[in-house]
Amino acid sequence: MSEKTHLLMDQMGIRRALTRIAHEILEKNKGVDDCILIGIRTRGIYLAQRVAALIEEIEGVALPVGEIDITSYRDDRVQVKSVEEISNGLNLPIKDKKVILFDDVLFTGRTVRAAMDALIDLGRPGMIQLAVLIDRGHRELPIRPDYVGKNVPSSKLETIEVLLSECDDEDGVMIQN
Repeated sequence: MSEKTHLLMDQMGIRRALTRIAHEILEKNKGVDDCILIGIRTRGIYLAQRVAALIEEIEGVALPVGEIDITSYRDDRVQVKSVEEISNGLNLPIKDKKVILFDDVLFTGRTVRAAMDALIDLGRPGMIQLAVLIDRGHRELPIRPDYVGKNVPSSKLETIEVLLSECDDEDGVMIQN
């Protein structure tokens, strides 16, 4: 059986989706007071940075942006690193802040669960919201995004790949079956 790849979003599609997410964040939070954007490594950090830049264009407010490495919190790993090791790149106080967590694709929910565990180990945020570029369904955990760039109903056998110019030299979202 041959595999076929289809383009779901191009560079402009990604920009439009992130612009909509930026506006939704501003609307839902009535501005951005006490908000911090945190990206899950790798592509989540670039999405958070892009949305922060859009919010700065719209509101004239620079938001703090951080990144979190959740590798040691995944449930398919054995050893959990120390808080100092997971917080590299996250030198932001998150206690009582509205943390908006970014990831590229939401699938089973396990990555987001690991990220929330890591965040809570770093401090107690006042609230955690979730922003994803692609929600493809098939949740194994009761996790729902607050902000979605595009819902993509997919089969478990399909693969969704997000390409971002910061690490892939181009922007696009592909589905392969």
